Amino acid sequence: MNTSGYITRIFGASPVRPLQKHFDKAAKCAHKLPKFVKATFKEDWKKAAAAREKIILLEHAADDLKRELRLNLPKSLFMPVSRSDVLEMLSRQDRVANKAKDISGLMIGRRMVFPEPMQPAYLEFLVRNLDAVTQARHSVHELDQLFESGFRGAEVDVVMSMTDELGDIEDQSDQMQIELRATLFEIEKDLPPIDVMFLYKIIDWTGELGDIAQRVGSRLHMMIAR
Repeated sequence: MNTSGYITRIFGASPVRPLQKHFDKAAKCAHKLPKFVKATFKEDWKKAAAAREKIILLEHAADDLKRELRLNLPKSLFMPVSRSDVLEMLSRQDRVANKAKDISGLMIGRRMVFPEPMQPAYLEFLVRNLDAVTQARHSVHELDQLFESGFRGAEVDVVMSMTDELGDIEDQSDQMQIELRATLFEIEKDLPPIDVMFLYKIIDWTGELGDIAQRVGSRLHMMIAR
């Protein structure tokens, strides 16, 4: 009998499913960004506002799940990970939803529209960062098996492979960000300086979505290493 799995079932103290539910909601929030961004490209601010409202609702729902898990997480876990590990994972996941809300908030607040020559590349960059969020979410959904195995065996190799792929996605995203910033640099003299400043900020924040997703994967690495 798997001792850790048995104890978890007896005490009902597993934080795995709540963590997964939270990240599902945070990832869903981030994945509303392409629809929002496409609306800004067309300067359809009514549609952008509707998409932004969905982002806000999902971010609030993720916050509710975060609070619920924090309130109900036992002080001591009969599991292969510590309470601090779970809380740190939760915090990193939560930043995905927060960043999506920040991006949409700044863009709609300033009625920001990417210059037309940059629009396809920015959307591709955004989607690649969302790929990282999706990959991190898949990794978190492997926690059931990791906890059942006591963070040992073949399941560890599966998750390590998934997090390695997450690093590859992030490397590609970083290169896309460099190219996108270079494109903006070439045309920035023709744009209002204040707009240029905020365009760079949105590019950076979009890249942070992938960075945050990679940090979720890094936390999994640390949990496995222990």
